[in-house]
Amino acid sequence: MKKLALSFLLLSAALPDLSAQDPGFRIPEQSRSRQAAAAPSGAVNAGAALLSSMDNLDNNQAISSGDTISIRVLEDRRDAVQQKVAVTGEVQAPYVGLVSARGKTCRDLAFTIKKELEKNFFQHATVLVAIDQFDPDSVTRTKEYELDFYVMFGIVAKQGKYDLPANEDISISQAILRAGGFAQFADKKKVKIIRKTPQGNKTILVNVDGIMRQGDLSRDVFIRKDDVIIVEEKTVNF
Repeated sequence: MKKLALSFLLLSAALPDLSAQDPGFRIPEQSRSRQAAAAPSGAVNAGAALLSSMDNLDNNQAISSGDTISIRVLEDRRDAVQQKVAVTGEVQAPYVGLVSARGKTCRDLAFTIKKELEKNFFQHATVLVAIDQFDPDSVTRTKEYELDFYVMFGIVAKQGKYDLPANEDISISQAILRAGGFAQFADKKKVKIIRKTPQGNKTILVNVDGIMRQGDLSRDVFIRKDDVIIVEEKTVNF
């Protein structure tokens, strides 16, 4: 028994030498699952981190809800922000907040964010955007939504065209909030909704101030496709 134990010890001591002398000898590797577990949990494949110029941004593929994109502002000197495009088609842009992304190319979205950044935050902004992962149903979803939108004009923080999801109701008060809220001197009590009907354009006046301040939800009209919302300036009588 003692001889057997001594032989085992001698064999164990010789293993390192065997690995050095025999080029075909390999110590068993860790399993794939263990290697994956050892990888940094925060590691992401952010395509925007690999870009350095807006000239190289994709201008062909449209962004859809469910896609994972990354955004980086070069002058900010921070890592790219990776996120999934919301069902409403919006993403959170650094400093700017919610921005409509669905239907835009990476180049379109980058220049939209660049314009907003250069208003208040940077003298010159280089915005890099990349689609990191496509949603499998994005093609179907884009076709479903691409014609559904409404337009916001007037005394609000962000004028422009906004997506109107087919599977979600958006009211006039929510539309105002999506546009960044009322700007100074806005007439909150007489917000106009211009709506197309078979009989021609119809104007709906809404007291949004009453909805937001008094909780009068019975007046919170739902937005329809192609509606035009106009927030006029408040008339001041001296």
